[in-house]
Amino acid sequence: MNQPASAYFLADASPRIVRATLAVFVDNEAGALARVVGLFSGRGYNIESLTVAETDHQKHTSRITIVTSGTPRIIEQIKAQLGRLVPVHKVVDLSLDSPGIERELVLVKVRNQGEQRAEALRLTEVFRARVIDITLDSLVLELTGNNSKIERFIELLVPLGLVELARTGVVAISRGGDLT
Repeated sequence: MNQPASAYFLADASPRIVRATLAVFVDNEAGALARVVGLFSGRGYNIESLTVAETDHQKHTSRITIVTSGTPRIIEQIKAQLGRLVPVHKVVDLSLDSPGIERELVLVKVRNQGEQRAEALRLTEVFRARVIDITLDSLVLELTGNNSKIERFIELLVPLGLVELARTGVVAISRGGDLT
């Protein structure tokens, strides 16, 4: 059914929310990360994951990988505003510009007791995780993978006595010969 073209008949009131993984190349200097994070907090954008490290010692540059979400218009605004910051050299949207590869690391501590221990070790094999530390009381497991794999692993370990976990946040890189 055709509706008249009027502001009273909006097609879809709820905008589509997308997830974006941004690689931001910045000068490795004091305050650079604070400026990038400040842009997000100052405008009310959410950061779902944040990782940063120096990537070129000679050029003194770092790579910040940020996972955020919003409407496509908001993501474009974020990229444009990041690009205008003084320490930023380049912003690459790894979810759009080129299909990227994402990985995250998680360290998980679970109780080391009877049947739960045996089941935790079975899950470690299935998920191709590694046992990093073992004591009489606990096991520490390491898993690298995409977000959904890590979420499933954690979900299955909760009933087995998950005590503590630490996650690195997403790191990402473009596929193929595209050099960013």
